[in-house]
Amino acid sequence: MSQAESGAPQGRGELHDRPRPARSRRTTFYGTLFRNELHTTFRRWRTLALLAVLAAVPILVGIAVKIETSDGSSAGGGGGGPAFISQITNNGLFLVFTALAATLPFFLPMAIGVIAGDAIAGEAGSGTLRYLLVAPAGRSRLLLTKYATVVVFCLAATLVVAVSALTVGALLFPLGDLTTISGTRISFAEGLVRALLIALAVAASLIGVAALGLFVSTLTGSGIAAMATTVGLLITVQILDQIPQLHALQPYFFSHYWLSFADLMREPVYWDDLARNLGLQALYAAVFGSAAWARFTTKDVTA
Repeated sequence: MSQAESGAPQGRGELHDRPRPARSRRTTFYGTLFRNELHTTFRRWRTLALLAVLAAVPILVGIAVKIETSDGSSAGGGGGGPAFISQITNNGLFLVFTALAATLPFFLPMAIGVIAGDAIAGEAGSGTLRYLLVAPAGRSRLLLTKYATVVVFCLAATLVVAVSALTVGALLFPLGDLTTISGTRISFAEGLVRALLIALAVAASLIGVAALGLFVSTLTGSGIAAMATTVGLLITVQILDQIPQLHALQPYFFSHYWLSFADLMREPVYWDDLARNLGLQALYAAVFGSAAWARFTTKDVTA
């Protein structure tokens, strides 16, 4: 009996058995590789511990401000502390801005440095790097997958701080319309939008550190050495950024424009330093990403 006589749809079996194009198979493989890398990174106890520490910072700041202002005094009355801390008692949303300002100089980049520093060196130290390179991904795509994973962690870490701060701020302090740095009033909904933009700006501020850490990770086979070196470079650069005699070099330090996210709380928004920060981070990502690629594609992983 012919196919037409049997009533079976013509060509269905042939279409079902036809192999998928090579490009489709590669796309599926790279997507799987990226998902596996994300799963491996975010299920490690070290990663979870870093996120827990980041989430705890807004809690500690919120409780400290609540205790300090319990007698009616204002927070940060002496002029010290992170940006926006004096505004927290008026509006809990300011705790988001304060927490990001408190974690950006050290806690957030340290966490990124740990994850980025361990990306390649950790695999090499445990002996799994050579097996990863047996897969058809290739060194360039494996390196790109590692960097993309670190960038996702940048965003996740920043959002953990922001969400934790928003939750604590809502529980301990009033919410409502808020006053910008320029003295104008904006609605709570617009304040939430600006908080999200600030979180994205902070996450983008860390892509330079991510590329630097990834480059350091390709230089050694020890994850601990790579993490320590990245964090050490981070601390050194921030110390140099505070020395007045180096003012000519400071605009080129990756941390110089980090706190420019505060300009998103102006009305109108002041974009100049924000643009400089994003451009500088892109430059660091390009330079150290290229250096990491040059090193990793010639690295001997057979030893």
